[in-house]
Amino acid sequence: MDVLSDAITAMRTGLPHASRTRMRGPWGVRFQPQQGAGFHVILQGSCWLLPATGEPVRLGVGDVVFLPRELGHGLADAVTTPLVEATPRFDDGSPIGSLDHDGPGPLTEMLCGAYRFDQTRLHPLLTELPDVMHIPARIGHHPSLSGAIELLGRELASVPGPHDGTAPAQGFETATRALLDALLVYVLRAWYDTHEPATGWGAALRDPAVTAALRAIHQHPATPWTVQSLAARAGLSRAAFAQRFASKVGAPPLAYLTWWRMTTAARLLRDTDLPLRAVAERTGYATEFAFAKAFKREFGTAPGRYRSGPGRLFSA
Repeated sequence: MDVLSDAITAMRTGLPHASRTRMRGPWGVRFQPQQGAGFHVILQGSCWLLPATGEPVRLGVGDVVFLPRELGHGLADAVTTPLVEATPRFDDGSPIGSLDHDGPGPLTEMLCGAYRFDQTRLHPLLTELPDVMHIPARIGHHPSLSGAIELLGRELASVPGPHDGTAPAQGFETATRALLDALLVYVLRAWYDTHEPATGWGAALRDPAVTAALRAIHQHPATPWTVQSLAARAGLSRAAFAQRFASKVGAPPLAYLTWWRMTTAARLLRDTDLPLRAVAERTGYATEFAFAKAFKREFGTAPGRYRSGPGRLFSA
């Protein structure tokens, strides 16, 4: 896997959700803060995004807005329209929900979705992003993002209504979840394609030397990396590499290595039933004791207790 994919996988918990929403004015909805990120894509009409902080943002056809930290926000046909609490309806286990409103005014149709992230282990790639990422529609730009939106919209449009007695198309849940995963990647790509910071993860992902070291850390976290061996991967001297890595990533190479090892360990504990010995080996610790000590120092709890906590996918 690549660095961006790894970062997303490490943060993700649960399954993404989405809906194809039709609202006729006047309408206004408020979304409460969530443990994750959200997005909206305008398919028809227009509306206003009312963020938790900052000025309202006008959204038109083809616009995408991504909220990497769902602090709560509103959507409305006008900034003066009162907001009501949004309560999307989801069937158990389904990635599809609905949130519709019929009124006498113009129609706004949207794709809306949410991703669940572990807020305790957000990757720096996500934390450095602004609270509101508005990607305006630009014909001919970001074709992969446009393609994912079109396919997701078609898949959601094929879902039968709650009372028509028909079944969804075969495989639509798998297809929708895959498209939601792809959409998240394409949103981040589109953002970084149009925003080129000199520092931070946007810059790190564009730097071949830093990316080579990050890829080595991500692919082989158990390797006993040193600054010198990572510098060799990057093709730089030790001093030049250490300075360049820290300036782009925001942490020294070995500090990031430890952070990634612990993040990987937490994911393995949460999402697999591997014994602690195997988790320790996969994250570069020679013994369970050394691993447990490092894990407790990072998380404030023992690996076994963390594994039995909320979010566990496998029973003990």
